[in-house]
Amino acid sequence: MTNSVSLDRFDHALLALVQRNNQTPARILAEQVGLSESAVLRRLRQLRRTGVIAADIAVVRPALIGLPLTVHVLVSLERESAAELDAFNRKIRSRSEVRQAWYVTGEADFVLHLQLSGMEAYDTFAREVFHDDPNVKAFRTIVAMREVVSQVNARGLSTSE
Repeated sequence: MTNSVSLDRFDHALLALVQRNNQTPARILAEQVGLSESAVLRRLRQLRRTGVIAADIAVVRPALIGLPLTVHVLVSLERESAAELDAFNRKIRSRSEVRQAWYVTGEADFVLHLQLSGMEAYDTFAREVFHDDPNVKAFRTIVAMREVVSQVNARGLSTSE
């Protein structure tokens, strides 16, 4: 279980800024939150050390690299023993199409976020991952027509706008 970290208003302000652009120089962050540059750097190091900032990444627009199709899939399994969950976890971790996956409660056992080149690629994925697995009871596909809001987009707008 993860312990929560105590954050003050400066930490929250820094997190909001670096989530929009983690390349912003400490000097500018300092001006925007009302701290010294050294205090900002110290706080950012602490946020990384405690795992609050889990990674510094580049956000790539999937369509520009040949993956314009976003699909979410609700997957229900027949059985959820530890061994069967581990096997399904290994399978979806090994697939490059899977960008995110959650083990969830409710009508489905997993929610998958996929990025694919098109419906033919999704058909191949579904056959290999779902149809060929006797432990997959059912899956429901939701095709995204366009992104409306994303936390990873600085303006909160669709990457297509």
